[in-house]
Amino acid sequence: MVDLTSKYGPIGISNESWVHRLITHNVSEREDAFRIGVRARDGKCVISGVVNPRVYRGAWVDFEEAPIRRWITDMEDAVGVSKINSLQNGFLLKSDIHQLFDQYLISVNPDDNYKIVVFDDDYLGLDGWILDPVCRDPADPHRVSSQLLRWHFCQSVLANVRGAGEPIFEHNFPPGTDMMIEIREGPYAQERLEMEFASRLRAVG
Repeated sequence: MVDLTSKYGPIGISNESWVHRLITHNVSEREDAFRIGVRARDGKCVISGVVNPRVYRGAWVDFEEAPIRRWITDMEDAVGVSKINSLQNGFLLKSDIHQLFDQYLISVNPDDNYKIVVFDDDYLGLDGWILDPVCRDPADPHRVSSQLLRWHFCQSVLANVRGAGEPIFEHNFPPGTDMMIEIREGPYAQERLEMEFASRLRAVG
């Protein structure tokens, strides 16, 4: 038995499984309230601090609203039965950082002063930065949920601190690629196909 410790105290060994997470796509008009609200509250990528230079003309190229999980409390601001479109359940990120966040390669530890933790090559130099306070103002009832950030951080630890880690999914398929074959022959094929079908159905729903 090996005793491991860190500056936060003892490190235990957990057999908890992580939740497979795929790239999220906002495709339904029902998500407009979430999209508009997150943009108005944050106005920038809250992990990198990059401000949208095109906001004056309503353009949000390269900025995306990143949902975290189905867990919110500002009920009057939620959309739909699942409440997944509550402002507490997301923040604004640059597109490339959103992809890293969705695959548990970057996260935020709310129990360490909202420190940003990078679980992959830190080519953007973001490890150790602090989540921008614009999205977590204690006086704002629609601030991003610290419980949700804690959940995502724990999932990131589970997904990465385990041998070779979990697979990174390809989602930017080159022209001419049969996307369905690529997904079907890749890791977690069933889960990825279900997500793709659900996204397409929402788009026409």
